[in-house]
Amino acid sequence: MGHRKTHAPRHGSLAYLPRKRAKSPVARIRYWPTIESDAPRLLGFSGYKAGMTYVFTIEDRKRSPHFGKEVMKAATILETPPLLVCGIRTYTKTPYGLQNQTEAWMKDPPAILDRALVLPESFDTDAMLEKIEQSIDQTVAIRVVTATQPTQTNLAKKKPDISEIQIGGGTIQQQLEYAKQLLGKTVTPEEVFKDGQYTDVAAITVGKGYQGPVKRWGVTILQHKGRKTKRGIATLGPWNPHHLMYSVARAGQMGYHQRIEFNKRILKIGKNGKEVTVKGGFIRYGEVKGPYILIEGSVPGTEKRQIRLRVPARPPTEIPEAPPQVTYISLESPQGK
Repeated sequence: MGHRKTHAPRHGSLAYLPRKRAKSPVARIRYWPTIESDAPRLLGFSGYKAGMTYVFTIEDRKRSPHFGKEVMKAATILETPPLLVCGIRTYTKTPYGLQNQTEAWMKDPPAILDRALVLPESFDTDAMLEKIEQSIDQTVAIRVVTATQPTQTNLAKKKPDISEIQIGGGTIQQQLEYAKQLLGKTVTPEEVFKDGQYTDVAAITVGKGYQGPVKRWGVTILQHKGRKTKRGIATLGPWNPHHLMYSVARAGQMGYHQRIEFNKRILKIGKNGKEVTVKGGFIRYGEVKGPYILIEGSVPGTEKRQIRLRVPARPPTEIPEAPPQVTYISLESPQGK
């Protein structure tokens, strides 16, 4: 009997390299889907992750073996205070991708915006909007600059998170008129999403710091009699090529990466957070005061982290027409009190 070579599949996905810390705790959305709609609308929203609970709903997916029955599902609560639309930005297409053309800002931005941006004494909003009108022929995308309002939540932070949300549907001219109507006003989650709709969730995952190759890549733990290390890797790679290949599992940063999860279902959009706040408040968050979104399943990130929602880029083919029936939301204390 000759020696038989053993084979093992590679450990850990190379799809998300490099595994390093995200630049910012606020996720970037690099792609906005095009929607077929006569009227223009916003393609996203932002909220803060409060925590998780479980709910009972009536299963409404026709292909499910539990169709029509009451099922238990995990659910995440996002606190979603109204977003302030403080600016409009237009983009033109160049050989190097989209390029910012011009922008317009609201006349009297609130003082709290000073915490996030260096603001001039005052904005000449009318002149800015006129400039946008003049260059509308070259405009291919219109986005609104939004600021979250963390002071309306239980969070200790006061600094708003600034992000851009694209406007979809209608013509470019209609989108501009819609953006003008929104400028200086607030937007609620009901104006963007509705119960039962699917959404894509962008967030920064929970950071786990510097981890070894077993936890970070899932490599096999070596035999207990092995020399030197047990939780390292057996070989750093072949003799040739003479350098260390990027695909070799090494220790390093784990977590605090940007991720987008597709097609999370919105179970409920509510105005009063007391309906979903568990007894004693959510651990490391507290009580949900105002508007909230209840999402089926988990979302990336830790409590208090900003979560960005987007109109789904590749929605499921079969979407139930009626909103989901939520029969029970558990308010039991996660601390067992």
